Amino acid sequence: MSREREQLSRREWFRYAGVFAGGAMVAHAAGTPVWAQAQAAADPMDERRAQMGAAPIQTTRLGPNLVMLSGPGGNVAALHGPDGVVIVDTFVKPAWAGLKQALDGLGGGPLKLAIDTHWHFDHADNNERVREAGAATLAHENTRTRLTQSHDLLGMKIKPASAASLPTQTFRDSHTVYANGETLQLAYVKPAHTDTDIAVMFASANVLHMGDLYFNGMYPFIDATTGGQINGMIESADTALALVDAQTKIIPGHGPLGDKASLGKYRDVLVTVRDRVQKLKSGGQSLEQVVAAKPTKDLDEVWGKGFMQPDFFVTIVYGTL
Repeated sequence: MSREREQLSRREWFRYAGVFAGGAMVAHAAGTPVWAQAQAAADPMDERRAQMGAAPIQTTRLGPNLVMLSGPGGNVAALHGPDGVVIVDTFVKPAWAGLKQALDGLGGGPLKLAIDTHWHFDHADNNERVREAGAATLAHENTRTRLTQSHDLLGMKIKPASAASLPTQTFRDSHTVYANGETLQLAYVKPAHTDTDIAVMFASANVLHMGDLYFNGMYPFIDATTGGQINGMIESADTALALVDAQTKIIPGHGPLGDKASLGKYRDVLVTVRDRVQKLKSGGQSLEQVVAAKPTKDLDEVWGKGFMQPDFFVTIVYGTL
């Protein structure tokens, strides 16, 4: 099968991106996805940032010195203590003032390090602000590469990041950070949501931050434009399930705090959709025919109310098989 057929064409991508009007990486407001409320804007990127940045920051305590901050973009983990504050992901630019205020309120010293789970703007948008605050930034080497590039993503024109927004430190396979009595184990995951994803395990607290490898209770966005693929998403879920136990708290990129049971349900949905789409595609059906067949119909009531509308999720699965 040709590479062109294996991947979404630009025409197919944007045809079905239209059903996902506001993009995959946006917040919810009062139970309704903000993208469903959005109006056309001259700069879609600024519009997305403004939508997400307006969401209030909510705090969930995960341990004596570890919290999850959620709202304006991907969920942030914040470890605080005498060594200073270490965060995983950074929200979007308009949320920086609120994020910094929340971090300062944790006590235990200034911000020392921010870790990017991947390159997307709702997770790495405040790298430059982190640097201005005197802290370092850490990510996989592919994240640095992707941040230096231009991208067309879901109708948004993403420009190369400034030099100050690039990670000050990168790694290839794994990396360990010791801070505030905690051991953070960072591991690269082969292409799944993107080709830049890492997972971060807080070993003592028994907390796993999965970034956008895990969308809790909803269909995930898979960025095929930078290497994402459905089989990688499933494999990353399998790897995580083998790593965690029933007491592990699992931070998703989007959605509420999860655990092994909720991650298992998510993984099973991914497998079900993958297998159904694969069967139809292997039988010779076109993308349009597969979307029209509604292979997720029985799942949509639960899983189709998040960031990803069902038809667009099916489109991405089809294109990455």
